[in-house]
Amino acid sequence: MEYLDFELPIKELEEQLDKCRVIGSESDIDVTDTCKQIEKKLNDTKKEIYKNLTAWQRVQLSRHPSRPYTLDYIKALFGETFLELHGDRTVKDDKAMIGGMGKIGDQSFMVIGTQKGYNTKTRQYRNFGMANPEGYRKALRLMKMAEKFGIPVISLIDTPGAYPGIEAEERGQGEAIARNILEMTRLKVPVIVVIIGEGASGGALGIGVGDKVMMLENTWYSVISPESCSSILWRSWEYKEQAAEALKLTAPDMKKLKLVDEIIKEPLGGAHSNREATYKTIEKTILKVYDELKKLSPEELVNNRMDKYAGMGVFKG
Repeated sequence: MEYLDFELPIKELEEQLDKCRVIGSESDIDVTDTCKQIEKKLNDTKKEIYKNLTAWQRVQLSRHPSRPYTLDYIKALFGETFLELHGDRTVKDDKAMIGGMGKIGDQSFMVIGTQKGYNTKTRQYRNFGMANPEGYRKALRLMKMAEKFGIPVISLIDTPGAYPGIEAEERGQGEAIARNILEMTRLKVPVIVVIIGEGASGGALGIGVGDKVMMLENTWYSVISPESCSSILWRSWEYKEQAAEALKLTAPDMKKLKLVDEIIKEPLGGAHSNREATYKTIEKTILKVYDELKKLSPEELVNNRMDKYAGMGVFKG
C-alpha cells in the first residue's frame, strides 16, 4: 500500500495496529483493548482526513498509483463478456484508448475509455493515458457502430490530457476532438460518462459529452492541470495548491456549477481502499441511469443533451 503525504498519520496508526496484533498472536499478553483503541483512533483519523480534503489532495488521490484504471472497471463490470475492438481504420490502433462491447447482466454496452499504465513498461505502452487523434477516431467509430445497432455507450475518463506531440498535431488532434464533441452531442443512443480519475482538458472532453456525466468523489475535471496552470500564471509549479483551489476542479465544485450531473461516493480512503465496493457502486449507478435514459426516444435524448450543454455557462447578472 502506498501512502500520500497527507495520509502519513494513517500509515503510522496502521503500523501500530499491525504490531499490536502481532504481539497478541505471539505472546500470552491480552492486547484486545489496546488494539480496539488503536482501531478506533485509526477510523477517527481517516474520517477527519478524508472529510476535509483540499482540492490539491483530491488531485493527488485521483492519481494514486493503486487506484483502479479503466481496464480494472471493464474487467469488474463486464467480465468475460468484454470484446475489445481495435483501430480507427485510418492510421493505427491507439493503446491509450480502450474500446469494445460487453454485457452487464443481459444488457449490452459499448464501452470506451482512456487507459493509463500501472508500471513503467505499461505506462509507455499506453502512452501514459494520453490519446492520439487515432484514439479519438477509434472511439468515434465505435460510438457510431453502437448507434447503428441501438447499443448504449459508456465512457470512462482518466487522462492527463490528449497527447501534445508534434505527430499528434500533424494528424489533426484538435479536429479529432472537436469532431467527437460534435458527434457525441447528436448520438441517438444513451451516453453515460463517468470520470474515474483525472479529467484533463480536451483529452477528457473528446469522450466526455453525455446525457449523464458523473464524477467519482475524489476525481477532478478541468481545462488544465493545477501544475500547468501554476507554471503559466506564476512561472513555477510551487503554486499548484493555489491553482487547484482557484480552478474549482473537484466533484463538489463541478456539481455546484452544474457541469456534471452526479457525484458517485467512494469508500473511505478513496476508490483504491476498497475496489470491490467501488465496482459495485459504479455498476449500480450505471444501471440506474440507463433505466432512466432508455425510456426516452432518440429525439428526446438528443434534444435534452443539446439543451443541457447549451445551458452551461449561462450567466444572469
